Amino acid sequence: MRSKTALALCSLIILLLVSSCAELTQKIAKPISTPKTIEYSVLSGREGINGPVLVVKIDDTNPARPQIGLEDADVVYIEQVEGGLTRLAAVFSSVIPMRVGPIRSARISDIEIMSQYGRVAFAYSGAQRKLYPVIDAANVANLGAQSQSPTIYTTDPTRNQPHAMVLRADLLMQRIVEKGYVVDSAKSVGWKFGKVESVGVPISRAVIRWPAAQYGVIWSFVENRWLLTYNNEPNLADTGKQLGAATFVIQITSITPSIYGDKFGGVTPLSRSVGTGTGYILRDGKSYTATWSRASDEVGTTWTALDGSEIAFAPGNIWVALTDTEPDFTLISPSAEPSPTK
Repeated sequence: MRSKTALALCSLIILLLVSSCAELTQKIAKPISTPKTIEYSVLSGREGINGPVLVVKIDDTNPARPQIGLEDADVVYIEQVEGGLTRLAAVFSSVIPMRVGPIRSARISDIEIMSQYGRVAFAYSGAQRKLYPVIDAANVANLGAQSQSPTIYTTDPTRNQPHAMVLRADLLMQRIVEKGYVVDSAKSVGWKFGKVESVGVPISRAVIRWPAAQYGVIWSFVENRWLLTYNNEPNLADTGKQLGAATFVIQITSITPSIYGDKFGGVTPLSRSVGTGTGYILRDGKSYTATWSRASDEVGTTWTALDGSEIAFAPGNIWVALTDTEPDFTLISPSAEPSPTK
């Protein structure tokens, strides 16, 4: 009897030991969770992937507003076109919105702007006949509306032509994958992000003019970004949000007539983005006088303060105004700036 009791006791002890070992093994084998790595865009410095680069030509006239998808762009270039009007080249990588527009035709200045980004997907609504061979020879995936279906380049029935074409950017990027088109992922195009070492001038507003267009840049302490106006009206996206920039770049450059023109006889200007020049970096409510340098088509643009230090950009949307005219600034005294606690 005692032997059976002893045997039962031994069995119970063994069972408890095995159970404890199994529980300990489960605890040891349980995977240790690691913090998720956050990726930041090399183009805008904001949180997001460094995916394939899409460049889209967007109408920039009064009838084209409100524009679609620009709040998701990493970088937006303002270019002068025929008649002194402006047009936009919007660069997307960290976020690809579903819709972008209104879409308009390509210009010669686009080729030089895009070349620093590597091989990009180029979306536009057409071009002057003489420009097509130049686009074909450029380092781009040529994905203009003339070669794509109307399910990708759609027509918005609420808009009037020629301001009604809207790109389904999500479908275009899907087609790039399906067809195996080669498009490079985002890479640095010269600027970096961080604090500025040089001294800036506090401003409340800047005005940039072209012969037939005007942009205003107004600093918002509440939103911590520059809010944009176009021809003295708030520059609103179709979502109702006012377009803006964490860093607004005014790049003083040469704008000269090219060999291209529109069907009405207007001469297409060429805005040079390769070379050297002066300009201004607007960030954090201040203007930094700077020089810019871009040695060749394939490299990016660097910005240097008057003291020789590199001017870093603030993370967020970047707008670059290519102009040959000095801007007007509204200065504010340092004592007029709200304190950080307000």
